[in-house]
Amino acid sequence: MLTVSNLIKRYGKQNAVNDISFHLEGGEVVGLLGPNGAGKSTTMKCIVGLLRKTSGEIIIGGHDHLSVEAKRFFSYIPETPYVYDLLTVREHLQFIAQAYGIKDWKSRGEELMEIYDLTDKADKLGRDLSKGMRQKISICCALLPDPQLLFFDEPMIGLDPKAIKNTKKIFKELKEAGKTILVSTHLIDSVETIADRIMILKNGDIIGNDTLSNLKQQFIQDEQGSLEDIFLELTKDE
Repeated sequence: MLTVSNLIKRYGKQNAVNDISFHLEGGEVVGLLGPNGAGKSTTMKCIVGLLRKTSGEIIIGGHDHLSVEAKRFFSYIPETPYVYDLLTVREHLQFIAQAYGIKDWKSRGEELMEIYDLTDKADKLGRDLSKGMRQKISICCALLPDPQLLFFDEPMIGLDPKAIKNTKKIFKELKEAGKTILVSTHLIDSVETIADRIMILKNGDIIGNDTLSNLKQQFIQDEQGSLEDIFLELTKDE
């Protein structure tokens, strides 16, 4: 579903991402973890085409990641939600439906708005919404086309506890439906229970990429240890 080969992103003489390669299978949930400045968001933005990679190859669904064919495969939820100031909540969903050619979108749109407590805000303009509400719209718009591959960059930032709980539930439902998910987050417990694999970045390098049980055996030798223990062990300063 996703193949990243020898990805490098350089700013001036400094590499933000150092020649990394990884692969995501169909129906796999991968948690992308790392301290601030590790290169998580840069990697994700290069994959979806928001940043121009310095070198490397990125293939989505058998197509180059910048092609229209590839863009039909995925949705992206950015860390900072972007909404249109003069579109209402419902009009955002209508816009996405028209962009993706989704005809029978209204019932699914209403369902998503209800999940995220946006029904009573359906006619409110984007410019009048809080960051949390904007994040909810961003998630709803990403889910509406029912993509095969989803990129979540810090999806829980700004969400209230109920929305966080519902988002975790949606992760599980997407996984059960065979969707492929790459989720970058600082909230380790939000991916620990659903991720098939954990990928840890530090200073632009992949320093861990395996199942949770295998990472426990490799780095902490403690089956009772948590993902947080592994993360802290791998990212500690030498």
